[in-house]
Amino acid sequence: MAKNKELDFNLEDLKNFLPEGAEEQKRWGFIALAPFVGFLLFVFMVLLVSTGDAGDIVKGRKIGDVIMPDREIETLFDDDVEPPEEPEVAPPDIAPPQLDVQPIAVSASKAAPDINFNQGSGSLFRDGEYIPLFKVQPVYPRRAQERGMEGYVIVAFTITESGTIEEPYVIEGKCRNAKNRDGAYNDCSMFNSATLRAAKKLKYKPTVRDGRAVAVEDVPHKFTYEIEENS
Repeated sequence: MAKNKELDFNLEDLKNFLPEGAEEQKRWGFIALAPFVGFLLFVFMVLLVSTGDAGDIVKGRKIGDVIMPDREIETLFDDDVEPPEEPEVAPPDIAPPQLDVQPIAVSASKAAPDINFNQGSGSLFRDGEYIPLFKVQPVYPRRAQERGMEGYVIVAFTITESGTIEEPYVIEGKCRNAKNRDGAYNDCSMFNSATLRAAKKLKYKPTVRDGRAVAVEDVPHKFTYEIEENS
């Protein structure tokens, strides 16, 4: 308590010692210095920012330009590569069409022996002299079947050195109504086209003369068309 009293006494003595109005002047002096101090602080901050630590600066090396040499690109092809094999596709099973038609009997035979054919050399061909090794039965014409007609066609052709047929032509074509088989045949061309197509498919044994195969012209052949009777 004694110390506090002593301190209060000293402050009181100091106040008494100062002249009147000194505190007021002191306060106005601080107010006048405030702008100057603020300006100094501003300048100090600017200098601190401009000259302060800018952080770590990473310095690097400059790498020289890399130049790649020009190289030719060579493309290798394997010439020994075999092309892929195409898969074999089996043909679809197609059922043959069923036709409800009247049974037909078609026969092919040699021309009658009493018919003479001009061979160019004047010789006469006898029945059985030229017998085909392979023959295809002709297709019965639908128009003739619908009309109930039957008949025969005699054709002639050339047998080549290989036994095939060339230049077939019709010598005679006859037909009659199947219901009147006792009646006479009449001239008609109803079976000619089917006969010529079948004649082109005949195969014969080649004719050999003097040790070599030769062609034979004007060889006759007869195709007969008959309709079977229903039992």
